[in-house]
Amino acid sequence: MSLQAALADLQSKVGTEVHVSDWLAVTQERINQFADATGDHQWIHIDADRAAKESPFGTTIAHGYLTLSLIPYLSGSVDPDTPRYEGIKMAINYGLNRVRFPHPVAVGVRVRSRTEVAGVEEVTPNGIQIINKVTIEIENVSKPACVAETVSRLYF
Repeated sequence: MSLQAALADLQSKVGTEVHVSDWLAVTQERINQFADATGDHQWIHIDADRAAKESPFGTTIAHGYLTLSLIPYLSGSVDPDTPRYEGIKMAINYGLNRVRFPHPVAVGVRVRSRTEVAGVEEVTPNGIQIINKVTIEIENVSKPACVAETVSRLYF
């Protein structure tokens, strides 16, 4: 697929929900691994006993940035076997315009993402910039865990 065909396809999807992920369980093991990777061992994330006694949440919670870091996986953008468009040579995370964490993610809950195309434009050389509104939902919770405006680039 050519850059122009992909651009036209994406532009036709602006304002449209294009992906809803499967549910993913947020385990204490995942939270602990993230704490180890980032050096953020704050007790509200890793000390279940203390969190049960002292935290207003009654349990450990995922790091906000852990929730944010799940976006590429949940949005389906990191599966090398299913590229978004044929002919893509490289896809990169270019940045974020806005991120909010309206509700904490307690250990043991399941989350999923909803992705809506918010904007698309051609960038040089040979690229497309996509702005997506990604909402991370928590199963059976009305407030989202995370709402982020992501900026990605596809190069052909």
